[in-house]
Amino acid sequence: MATSPIAPWNTPQETVDPQPALVTKAVVVLKGDSKATGTVTFEQLDNGVTTVTGELRNLDPLASRGFHIQYSIWGRDRRMLVYWAAFQSHAKQHGAPTDKERHVGDLGNIKTDDVGSASFKFQDSLISLNGPLSIVGRAVVLHAGTDDLGRGGDPESLKTGNAGARAACGVIGLA
Repeated sequence: MATSPIAPWNTPQETVDPQPALVTKAVVVLKGDSKATGTVTFEQLDNGVTTVTGELRNLDPLASRGFHIQYSIWGRDRRMLVYWAAFQSHAKQHGAPTDKERHVGDLGNIKTDDVGSASFKFQDSLISLNGPLSIVGRAVVLHAGTDDLGRGGDPESLKTGNAGARAACGVIGLA
């Protein structure tokens, strides 16, 4: 029986050997039942840090929207169904991107301008495009609400950040 190239969600980071950066760029196109659309690019640098660059459109003006990497599956009607769980290879609780305690897929909030658009670029040291904990094939979800970053004081906050429904999503693929 062949083993899966993707490690289980609860695999501790320290048990996964570092992999050479064979894949250096991935992209996702976001769409959904809302009017929100966008494109996000992930570029893994030689030092293992991943740069995340995105352009989003048709969101509410002057809003903060939760932004996560999650597990993904597809339904028969070709609509994406996304598990509730953020990609959590470290089996930790939901948090902010700068928190020591966070899921790999916790990317915080994206802030929109006065016309409902957002352009962003940031770096993350937990996201990887390579090895058994790769984000390639996972889903990016832009939520309809603000992520409370695990500080909402209730159990759901520690799982999802209470970020609300999915405004747009897509599966990360090789670029």
